[in-house]
Amino acid sequence: MNIENFVLSLKEKGINLNSNQIKQFDQYYRILVEWNEKMNLTAITAESEVYLKHFYDSITPSFYFNFNDQMLCDVGAGAGFPSIPLKICFPNLKLTIVDSLNKRIQFLNFLATELNLTGIHFVHDRAETFGRIEKNREKFDIVTARAVARMSVLSELCLPLVKKGGSFIALKAANTEEELNAAKGALFTLGGKVKENIEFELPEEQSERHIVIIEKTKQTPHKYPRRPGIPNKEPLE
Repeated sequence: MNIENFVLSLKEKGINLNSNQIKQFDQYYRILVEWNEKMNLTAITAESEVYLKHFYDSITPSFYFNFNDQMLCDVGAGAGFPSIPLKICFPNLKLTIVDSLNKRIQFLNFLATELNLTGIHFVHDRAETFGRIEKNREKFDIVTARAVARMSVLSELCLPLVKKGGSFIALKAANTEEELNAAKGALFTLGGKVKENIEFELPEEQSERHIVIIEKTKQTPHKYPRRPGIPNKEPLE
């Protein structure tokens, strides 16, 4: 997906990028590739693939969900996906990014400065620890995660941060139905309910994608998330 097709594809979905936003995506790509030579941020570096598989893919939840003026927490953002592309498209988004690797947080801080992005709070922490801090619990309108872990694990990391009536949005690829079936018990325990599982194909390469929207229907018990490492080793059933 070249830049022109990227801009046109978003326009078809009702997202009209101005010249500054187009420039921000161009800067994002260049900074990503430059830093990737020093640290492992992504295996995808070809410009057309970054625009399709990282930028466009990150923005797809906004085709089905309103992100403008929301308080969003992105768990395990890595190189900034999906939250930074969403922030570029929706500048009024109030964003918190949590990642366990300090080098990635340094990259994201540099990136935000270079792109003149404001209203972002960066946190170097594990999701399990961050989610146990009282001021963070049930604070966010939206919590996102992209390709971090399977749903039973992700739910324990993300749902404690979502306010009642808010949404946890997971960006997934194949086997999503299987993951959701395995996560039924975890979602019930943590106060979540599947609202939508939207399946679509990424343009050009026609690869399967899912956007799973989990509604927070009740308060998460205070014992969750469990201590670091436990959700992954012993997923809730």
